[in-house]
Amino acid sequence: MKIKEIIVVEGKDDTVAVQRAVQADTIETNGSAINEETIERIKLAKETRGVIILTDPDFPGEKIRKTIAEHVPGCKHAFLPKQSALSKKGKGVGVEYATVEAIRQALEHVYEEAVEWEEEITFNDLLVAGLVGGALAKARRQRLGQLLKIGYTNGKQLHKRLQMFRISKHAFYDALQQVLREEKEND
Repeated sequence: MKIKEIIVVEGKDDTVAVQRAVQADTIETNGSAINEETIERIKLAKETRGVIILTDPDFPGEKIRKTIAEHVPGCKHAFLPKQSALSKKGKGVGVEYATVEAIRQALEHVYEEAVEWEEEITFNDLLVAGLVGGALAKARRQRLGQLLKIGYTNGKQLHKRLQMFRISKHAFYDALQQVLREEKEND
């Protein structure tokens, strides 16, 4: 599998893992304190070939993703589910721990940021669906993020990602129905 875009990852081990899974060039951020030189390289990459951001499914990875999206709008995003990125020793989470198949799946379900998009799913829709507040909200958001391939988020982030990646109301409700079905089956 050859990827045209340049994939932005956090470090050298992530580059090695990505290049085991696909043929691709990478830019490494070397942590969450992204310097101006790295931002400029990402801007150039976006203009010439396009960019896919693939960061660790943890707080620092989200911080890096947000920083890049803020400075380089219109990037594409790929998400690894947290359970696919856990180290075998149980300590640590990251792209470097993901299997070849998990990385390929993440890169097959890439989302492009929408610069302007009419809101289809309101924050109230999330409240009514039990995705914000309540005992099951976190588990529901986690499963919904897996099904929609947008990663785990808190309630506000979920609302923003649904808009940013132009998730249709239909796709949202289909995924939500599956989450609710699975909940009933597991009761």
